[in-house]
Amino acid sequence: MRIPKFEMERWQSQWENVVELNISESGVVPLTVRELMEGSGDAGSLLDTKLGYPQSNGGEKLRAHIAAFYPGASQENVLVTTGTAEANYVVTCALVEPGAEVVMMLPNYMQVAGAVRGFGGDIKPLWLREDLRWAPDMDELRRLVTSKTKLIAICNPNNPTGAVLTEKQMDEICAIAAKAGAWILADEVYRGAELAGGTTPTFWGRYEKVLCTAGLSKAFGLPGLRIGWVVGPAGFVENLWGYKDYTTIGISMLSDLLATVALEPARREKIFERTRAILRKNYPVLRDWLDHHADLLRYVPPTAGAIVYVGYNANLGWKSMELAESLRVKKSVLIVPASQFEMEGYLRIGFGYEREILQKALSRVDEVMFRQVAAD
Repeated sequence: MRIPKFEMERWQSQWENVVELNISESGVVPLTVRELMEGSGDAGSLLDTKLGYPQSNGGEKLRAHIAAFYPGASQENVLVTTGTAEANYVVTCALVEPGAEVVMMLPNYMQVAGAVRGFGGDIKPLWLREDLRWAPDMDELRRLVTSKTKLIAICNPNNPTGAVLTEKQMDEICAIAAKAGAWILADEVYRGAELAGGTTPTFWGRYEKVLCTAGLSKAFGLPGLRIGWVVGPAGFVENLWGYKDYTTIGISMLSDLLATVALEPARREKIFERTRAILRKNYPVLRDWLDHHADLLRYVPPTAGAIVYVGYNANLGWKSMELAESLRVKKSVLIVPASQFEMEGYLRIGFGYEREILQKALSRVDEVMFRQVAAD
């Protein structure tokens, strides 16, 4: 097995703690341990926790809290993982064999694509369409899915576009999968980070062969806990636990304890309120900047997630990676180029961190990105 290089993760990991201004992130300003524990009554137990091995599939209370986020789910439907990344990896490992056909929504976080290719599977792209406000063409999905399709990989809310499927579209995807007997992997890690309205509906419960993955890194603002999960049919989740025995085995004891606090239903909703407040505060800064450059930039307003996928005119003369490198080297600004989503002509810009950093970074983007226009 040869896993291809994960371009975006390597790019961000290499530079995000080096640059002065990072607007590549798709989450929000992380919570501190003090903020998370405030009012929980468990601060003392945190300090007195013995640092042994926790239950490797996740503690019972933690799995119960996760299940409560998915109507009709129980502890037996939940496997706790080290981040959403491990959740996606063990699902892909369990389902994809050489020659397996995987229909994958694109653009997308490219971890699943890399794992599928590493396991010898074949990717059939389902490209979201900008003219449909980054929605899929359902007729195209019907053409792509065949009796050989093992898996349909979805990211909803979507990374990098911030688009959210309607419930009608979700049900259509499930019906198409059911006709072929295919599994659905629904990465829902941005669920809870909506700019307006309530929590995005889940794929869970719409079809018997649905596997939902998520974690605490995005909507919860707790990436440092490295907590993720899979919610799926109990028998399949039991099988996935066996795969996890060969990866990380289990999460840390402290992560189990802190995640249990974060996922208590009332606290979960309080955390989501914080996330949405950050998005509502910061988004106007990015929106106004985009509108100011409306002759050269275009975008579909995101529905969820701290990200905007920005298209730019070809006459600016930039390849996305060339522009990203220029910004990093010359201005100490980090963004995500569309080449890392196997596209061109776009950038992913995050707006979930400090408002002042966003404003300063966008000013530096002006100095580099539009240099030719200014010269003319």
